[in-house]
Amino acid sequence: MVSPSKAVTQGIRVSVRTCYLPEQSSPLSHRYAFAYSIRIENEGSAPAQLRSRHWVITDAAGKVEEVRGPGVVGEQPHLGPGEHFEYTSGCVLRTPRGEMRGTYQMQRPDGSMFDATIATFELAMPYTLN
Repeated sequence: MVSPSKAVTQGIRVSVRTCYLPEQSSPLSHRYAFAYSIRIENEGSAPAQLRSRHWVITDAAGKVEEVRGPGVVGEQPHLGPGEHFEYTSGCVLRTPRGEMRGTYQMQRPDGSMFDATIATFELAMPYTLN
């Protein structure tokens, strides 16, 4: 597990933990699989709904990929004050290290929108000494 990433925007806290998936990776084929678990908490006083996501994924060679789409894991969770939503997803890189960052577009009941920051987090294959 890589140390967690955390950010708070307008009362919405986004925490991320990552891990390398050796069983889904093939270093000889330049395939490195990672899982990331995200917890979105509403620490504010107003409800918010996650409407969409925007990811910026960068591998160690500097290749950047952007991913946009509605919701997360097929859901657009509503978060009242004090509520949270957790999910796990994954990413495959061509290098043993990389990073991700992004935003969740959140909507308040009055229709106003804001971007909740997902702080940069590292994806890294653990190195072992034999």
